[in-house]
Amino acid sequence: MSKSDRPSDTSFRKTWDRAEYAQKAANREASQKEESKARFEAKSLGQKYHPRASTPPDAKETISRQERLDVAANVGKTTLVPAGASTGKRGRGAGFYCQDCDLTFKDNLQFVDHLNSKQHLSNTGQSGEVKRATMEE
Repeated sequence: MSKSDRPSDTSFRKTWDRAEYAQKAANREASQKEESKARFEAKSLGQKYHPRASTPPDAKETISRQERLDVAANVGKTTLVPAGASTGKRGRGAGFYCQDCDLTFKDNLQFVDHLNSKQHLSNTGQSGEVKRATMEE
């Protein structure tokens, strides 16, 4: 039995594809170089760099509301609220309720701010990016 035929204590270990990992390292270095260039450009313009998260493929562009928010519709109305509904924002309680996010807001300003927030836009499947309007539109 020659030396190469004998099993060794490390014959069970995985052998790594050096070319594959060299390619992964090159891709990582290229992305890091691209990000550092973007950081430098933002800093030279006096801005703060924000890394952009990838947009899901099924996300749609943010669209404007087709109808006005009717926040005055509930003024003067009486609503029965369960006893434990006043704790926190989660769930249906007294105030303005967002069905998509399951949150309740005590006043209309908080509710409108929430409708424009990243959390609400992502829950409704919108990307948060707005299409630029043209003169024809």
